[in-house]
Amino acid sequence: MRVTSGASDRLRTDRWVRLDGTTNTRDLGGLPTVDGGTTVPGRVLRSDNLQTLSEADVRRLVDEVRLREVVDLRTTAEVLLEGRGPLRALPGVTHRHFTLLPERGHHTDVFAVEEAELPELPADWAESILPRQVAEGDQAEPPAVRSYLGYLAHRPENVIAALRALAAPPDGATVVHCAAGKDRTGVVVAFALAVAGVPHEEIVADYALTAEVIDDLVAKLAASPTYAEDMVRRDVASHTPRAETMQRVLGLLDERHGGPQGWLTAHGFGPEEQAALRARLRS
Repeated sequence: MRVTSGASDRLRTDRWVRLDGTTNTRDLGGLPTVDGGTTVPGRVLRSDNLQTLSEADVRRLVDEVRLREVVDLRTTAEVLLEGRGPLRALPGVTHRHFTLLPERGHHTDVFAVEEAELPELPADWAESILPRQVAEGDQAEPPAVRSYLGYLAHRPENVIAALRALAAPPDGATVVHCAAGKDRTGVVVAFALAVAGVPHEEIVADYALTAEVIDDLVAKLAASPTYAEDMVRRDVASHTPRAETMQRVLGLLDERHGGPQGWLTAHGFGPEEQAALRARLRS
């Protein structure tokens, strides 16, 4: 990967949104594009779990950042175990849920914050929180690459649905998140940035930026019973994002589909919708 410096580094560093209740929130604005432009701040943010936002965090996100939409990539089991979270009580913030992992039981992708009654937690929820997937033919790839390709193989409709949500501008900002804001969020964000014209090396750099906060991120997740076992059974290094992981995923998309845009077109997210997403991030 080409190492960038100067203004580009400052833009990446300045994109952090420091909150009491998250450790991995940053704005997708300020990234350079292949045509000499930059992505626009205040449109789309990426984050880890929003369940522990403080009252001050909520005020800042709603009043200053003008957050109006949350795109949640976690499983239904995760949402139920972690609770609704403070943003779910606000009528002015819309929540959309698109899991990128297979879920057991009949409750899959239909959870909505507007529901009066939440579905019951499946009896086998423990097997469905953070399953590791392997797409057919990709067994030889490194574990993280296999997982990311698994999202595309097993839940392509939800990758597309998440991007459609990002492309439809609310009157304010959208945040896309999962538990850590690293893997599931990283894949959806990579597609969004590619559509916006951000070059691969900058997409990789954005993905790897989570390494700067990985110690605090792992500690936060380890404090939750939902994620504690997954955090403690592996060391911090195994959770740290590696640039070569996203490089490999983007490289495989180039080889197999002519790039992220080609994969999207093949799965029903064609030029018109890509143009809408590009406009959301660029103008």
